[in-house]
Amino acid sequence: MRKIFFIITLLFTYNMTQAVNPFLGKYKTPYGTAPFDKIKTEHYEPAFEEGIRQHQKEIDAIVNQKSAPTFENTIEALDRSGDLLTRVSNVFFALLSAESNDEMMEISQRISPKLSEHSNNINLNEGLFQRVKAVYDHREEINLTPEQNMLLNETYNGFVRCGANLSGTDKEKYRELSSELNKLTLTFGQNVLKETNLFSMLLTDEKELEGLPQSIIDAAAQMAQEKGEKGWMFDLSYPSYVPFMKYSSRRDLREKLYRAYNSRCITGEYNNLEIMKRIAEVRLEIARLMGKNTYAEYALERRMAQNSENVLYLLNRLLDAYTPTALQEVKEVQGFAIGKEGRNISLMPWDWSYYADKLKNSKYDLNDEMLKPYFELENVKKGIFGLATDLYGITFKKNEKIPVYHPEVEAFEVTDTDGKMLAVLYTDFHPRSGKRSGAWMTEFKGQWHDENGENSRPHITIVMNFSRPTGDNPALLTYDEVETFIHEFGHALHGMFANTTYPSLSGTNVYRDFVELPSQIMENWLSEKEFLDRFAIHYQTGEKIPAELVQKIHDANNFNVGYACLRQLSFGLLDMAWHTITAPISSDAATFEQAATAKTQILPVVDGAVTGAQFSHIFSGGYAAGYYSYKWAEVLDADAFSLFKEKGIFDKETATSFRKNILEKGGTEPPMELYKRFRGHEPSIDALMKRDGITK
Repeated sequence: MRKIFFIITLLFTYNMTQAVNPFLGKYKTPYGTAPFDKIKTEHYEPAFEEGIRQHQKEIDAIVNQKSAPTFENTIEALDRSGDLLTRVSNVFFALLSAESNDEMMEISQRISPKLSEHSNNINLNEGLFQRVKAVYDHREEINLTPEQNMLLNETYNGFVRCGANLSGTDKEKYRELSSELNKLTLTFGQNVLKETNLFSMLLTDEKELEGLPQSIIDAAAQMAQEKGEKGWMFDLSYPSYVPFMKYSSRRDLREKLYRAYNSRCITGEYNNLEIMKRIAEVRLEIARLMGKNTYAEYALERRMAQNSENVLYLLNRLLDAYTPTALQEVKEVQGFAIGKEGRNISLMPWDWSYYADKLKNSKYDLNDEMLKPYFELENVKKGIFGLATDLYGITFKKNEKIPVYHPEVEAFEVTDTDGKMLAVLYTDFHPRSGKRSGAWMTEFKGQWHDENGENSRPHITIVMNFSRPTGDNPALLTYDEVETFIHEFGHALHGMFANTTYPSLSGTNVYRDFVELPSQIMENWLSEKEFLDRFAIHYQTGEKIPAELVQKIHDANNFNVGYACLRQLSFGLLDMAWHTITAPISSDAATFEQAATAKTQILPVVDGAVTGAQFSHIFSGGYAAGYYSYKWAEVLDADAFSLFKEKGIFDKETATSFRKNILEKGGTEPPMELYKRFRGHEPSIDALMKRDGITK
C-alpha cells in the first residue's frame, strides 16, 4: 500500500512539475511555438535536467535492445532522440545571445559542464558505438537512400571524431578536454558581452558632436536619457560605434572609441588573452588525440575545402589579386585626407571610415544620410519579404498570438505557394544590454519528418542590432544595415525551406563553408534597380528612390573593395594561424596576431589592439578553422548569382532550382554535388573577380 502511495505521489509530483514548467508539457500555442510568455528563468535548469534524463533513457533503450542493429533501430532512432533536451537548448542558448542577463549566464556556467558530460557519455558509449559501427560496416549490403547514407556516414564519423575509437585512457582525456573547451568558449563569449556593455562615452559639449548627423545625435541623446545622464552617449554597439567612426570630425574621440572597441578583453576581470591561447591549445590536444597534426586538419575534414592547403591557397590567391587595388585605395584616401586637412596626416585605423566616407561622398555624391530616408525599417521588411514572394511564392503574415521573448520581437506565419504553413519567422532588430553585438540566424525548432511521415515545420529567428527609432522618426537603416538584414534573411530561407527527413541534416546543418551561400547570394539583389524600386520609398514624401541615386549605389558598389577584401583575409589568416599551430604558443597574443596578419596590414598597427580577444566567431561561435568560409562563399555566391543575371534576377525557374537543389536539401548530400546540380559546373573565382572589378 505504501509503495502504491509512493508511486501515486511521484506521478502527482511529475504532473504538477509539467503544469508549472512549460518545457515539460505539450506547447498549447499556435504551431507549437515556444511559450515565451510562460517561460521563466527558473524553468531552465529543471528542464535541462529532465531533458538529459529522458535522452539518456532513450540512449539506453537503443543500446540494450535485443534486436540486431539496423539503420532504423539504431541510426534513425539515435537521430530522433533527445527531443526535450533539444527544445530546451534551442530556446535557452538563443536567448543567452539575444536576451541575456547575469542569472542566465550563471545558469549557462552551471549547465554547460553537464551538457558536455552528457554529450561525452553518448559519444563515448562503447555499446552504442558498436551498434552504429555494425550498421556502418554493412552499409554496402543495405539499400539506403542518399539521405540515409549521408546520415549513416555523418553518425559514424561523428562518433569517431568524438573519440569513439580511442583507447580507454585517451577516451578519458578527450572527455576532460572537451569539457574544458566547452567552459572556455562559453566564458570567452560572455567576457566579450560583459566588456562591451561596460564601456560608454558621455559627451556634454556640443562641440564634441561636430560632423555627426542629426539622427545620430538624437539617438545618442536618447541613450543618455535612458541611462539617466544629460548629454549624448555613445557605446560599442553597432548602431552607435560605426556611425561615430564614420562621421565624427573629432579625431581624438574617434581614437578613444576605436581603442576602447579593439582593446576589449585584454586586461582586467574579463581578460581573454590567456583563455584564447588555452582554447587553441585544447583544440590542438584534441586534434592530436585524433591523429591529426593540427586542429585545422581535424576540422576541415568536414568542409568543402577539405584541408588547410586549399584554404590558404584561396586566401593567398585573393591576397595577391586584391592587394594592388587595396594599396591604391589607401593611397587615394591618404591623399584625400591630406587635401582635406591642408596638412600632412598619417592615416590611422580610426581615420579610415571617416576619410573613406568623405572621399566616397566626393566621388559619387553618396552617403548614408542620403540613403537612410529611403530605408525605413517597415518598408525594408516588406521589400525583403516581397523578394522571397517574387522568387519563391511564399507569403508572410504577422501573428500577434504567437508568444515572443521581448516586446520588440515580431512573429510571422510563413505560408508556401500551396497555402500550407511553411515556417514561423521571428524578427528582432534593435540592440539591448542583454543582446550580444552582430547579427545572426538560429532556430527555436528545426524541421524533420516524423515517424508517421508528417512534415514538422521549423521556427526560425533572425537577430540584429539596427538603429532604433528616435523621437518622431521611424527606424531608418543605413545601406550596410539593409545588407545585413537581407544576409540574415538568406540564412532564414535556408532554415524555412528545409525539407529533409532527419533533424540533424535539416536546414543550416551543412558544412561551415557552404552555410554562407544562401545568405551571401541574397546581398546581390540589393544593388539591382529592379529590386530597390519595389521598396525603397522616402519615409516622408512617399517618392521612390531616384534612378540617379540607384546608379550611384551601383557605381559605388566596389568602392574600397580591395581594402574590404584584405580586412576579411586578415580575419581568415588569423583564424588559420591559431588553428594550424603544432605546439602551444609561447609568444604573447599581440605578437602572434601581428605575425599572422602582417601581409594584410596596410594601415599602421595600433599598440594595445588585439582582434583575437574579441573574435567570438572563432573562439566561441563555431567558426574555428572556418572563418575563410565567408570568402569561400563569396566565390560561390558570385558564381551562382551570375545565373540569375543571365536568366533574370526574378526568374522563377532559376529560383525554384536554387530552392530545390540548395535550400531544401540541407546536409543530405555533399555540398559540391548540390552546387553542381544547381549551377551545372564547379564554382569559379572568375565571377567574383569580375563582380569586384578586379578583372574585366
